[in-house]
Amino acid sequence: MFWTSKIRNKKGYDAENQALAHLLSEGLKLRERNYACKLGELDLVMQEQETIVFVEVRYRNGEKFGSAAESVHHQKQKRLCNTAQHYLQTFKLTDRFPCRFDTITIQPASPPDKGNKVSWIKNAFGA
Repeated sequence: MFWTSKIRNKKGYDAENQALAHLLSEGLKLRERNYACKLGELDLVMQEQETIVFVEVRYRNGEKFGSAAESVHHQKQKRLCNTAQHYLQTFKLTDRFPCRFDTITIQPASPPDKGNKVSWIKNAFGA
């Protein structure tokens, strides 16, 4: 189920796979992965019951440059909203489903042999 994508670095690819596995285990269904258009890219487009969930996945090794959640700044949010609007219009879903934007942050656990820590932030920001 987890396939190769346009992700350039292995850690990002692995983080996206881990986020997807986490969301699937929580009962969400995958609609699209790495949806891209001229406006930007959506990491994961999921469905939770009747809600379309646009998920931004962020991986950080540490917090030297801020947390993973902080890296989804206002400009990035605006780009995600515009790309999501394009997705909804392309698939004629604009008025059919409520939507939300979630963020999944992934960072190494402490101690490192415990894998990664996954945090799911529902309704991370509004459109």
